[in-house]
Amino acid sequence: MNYRHSFHAGNSADVVKHSLLIALVRALQQKPSALTLIDTHAGCGLYDLGGEQAQRTGEAAQGVLRAFADANPLLDEYRAAVRAVNVGADPHLYPGSPQFLAQLLRPQDLLILNEKHPEDAVALRSAMRGSPAAVHERDAYELWLAMLPTRTPRGVVVVDPPYEQTDERARITATLAAAHRKWAHGVTVIWYPLKDRVTHQQWKNKLRRLDIPKFLSVEHWLYDDDQPGIYNGAGLFIVNPPYAFMQALPPLLEALRAALAPDGHRGMIAANWLSD
Repeated sequence: MNYRHSFHAGNSADVVKHSLLIALVRALQQKPSALTLIDTHAGCGLYDLGGEQAQRTGEAAQGVLRAFADANPLLDEYRAAVRAVNVGADPHLYPGSPQFLAQLLRPQDLLILNEKHPEDAVALRSAMRGSPAAVHERDAYELWLAMLPTRTPRGVVVVDPPYEQTDERARITATLAAAHRKWAHGVTVIWYPLKDRVTHQQWKNKLRRLDIPKFLSVEHWLYDDDQPGIYNGAGLFIVNPPYAFMQALPPLLEALRAALAPDGHRGMIAANWLSD
């Protein structure tokens, strides 16, 4: 599956990913010590929802626009972060993960962004101008390991690849195993698209064999049954999620499910420990 950010900006997967990222970082920030936030596949940083690539898929209509039409206050901080890069009531621009993370920074926190695609890296530097982010243009998996352990005692690594390469999941699995050996207490967030349950289960089985404790799997299935050959949803693997995040997670997941369920489908979003 080729999942370039620009084609899918503001879709349901982005709403879930960014809502959970906000909740995760906020939970970690309940302690005053500094955080290092690392985004290994940062993309362009900012996306035009009226642009050719976003319009080609039209996925924002089933994502950010549904979230904006929903009244649940649990999505208020997500909506506020999107509004922060827009003028007017309706979102015309969509912030990528770097923008969400930059908005969450406290004075003591650090933000490290990486994007290997040269054109996207240029766009990323432009989008993040004026922020304290350090921007790299390196192989994502090399950078992931090179930045560990983080300079601050605590940190979060966000791994959000486009899944262009057939060995993407294998590289994630191998790098996560190495990263955990170097940085066992760190928080790692891995985003993934869902196409069918069988393929996803096979990957989960491989990840389970890494024997990483406190390994959470969040899955958001849009449809009540698999829709063959199309994107069926997305989710996050989270290593070492903090207690405060886990306490806030159930109502937030239900708010997201209700806001994003396609017409005629209830949808499903659930969090389970992979290590169980």
